[in-house]
Amino acid sequence: MTEKEKMLAGELFYSPDEQLKEERLRAKELLYDYNHLRPGETDKKETLMKKLMGSIGQEFSIGQPFYCDYGYNIEIGDNFFMNYNGVILDCAKVTFGDNVFVAPNCGFYCAGHPLDVEQRNQ
Repeated sequence: MTEKEKMLAGELFYSPDEQLKEERLRAKELLYDYNHLRPGETDKKETLMKKLMGSIGQEFSIGQPFYCDYGYNIEIGDNFFMNYNGVILDCAKVTFGDNVFVAPNCGFYCAGHPLDVEQRNQ
């Protein structure tokens, strides 16, 4: 089982895995571009979010800055709004339905770490 398969199955996984590092880098590159767009560049924002996210419904707005780990594990429904400074650590599937409004400075964290000291130190 690959580290990505472990991650998607909700099992412990090795995050420095090369494939996962490349996928996080891809997301960071897209997010850098997104977070540095001018407010009126809505078409470019939409294009970048569609490249990043797993799926996107009709009518959405995601305030800048926005951060996530992979992007492809995030699904948003129709009429989605996330205010400024949103964070989604999406090592697992994160699904938002229709008509969702997220306040500023909100985070959704799927990431965790082992609680056992020996296991964590590995």
